[in-house]
Amino acid sequence: MESDFLFLIAADILLFSHVLFVVFVVLGLVLILVGKSLGWAWILNPWFRIAHLAAIGIVVLQSWVGVICPLTTWEMALRERAGSAVYSGSFISHWLEALLYYQAPAWVFTVCYTIFAAAVVASWFWVRPRRFGHAPKNNDARD
Repeated sequence: MESDFLFLIAADILLFSHVLFVVFVVLGLVLILVGKSLGWAWILNPWFRIAHLAAIGIVVLQSWVGVICPLTTWEMALRERAGSAVYSGSFISHWLEALLYYQAPAWVFTVCYTIFAAAVVASWFWVRPRRFGHAPKNNDARD
């Protein structure tokens, strides 16, 4: 019985991690665009920008080839291992799932992910990241 609880906790932690990933992808683009107009130099950090581009790239690639996100698969497996119905966990997991998982045909997600990725790629050209090893010239990203 205690191991069931541990599997549910692990599933909730994985779900929370999944939500954080989505927040990073979505909020990352918002912060890049806002940071451009407010002159935030940190948005030019090449490590941040590459991680952001790679994150949405992985999502788009998975949707194009029809692969279910591994985080979703692992979370479901943990819930099943705990003997729990899929997505009938705690209060927190209920609301995180309601925000993260919604119903629509697969092509809708693929189109949305692709459009969002195109916006991220466009931001790469509009808000150029610094080159590796180059410190910001000033504390202003509006240049």
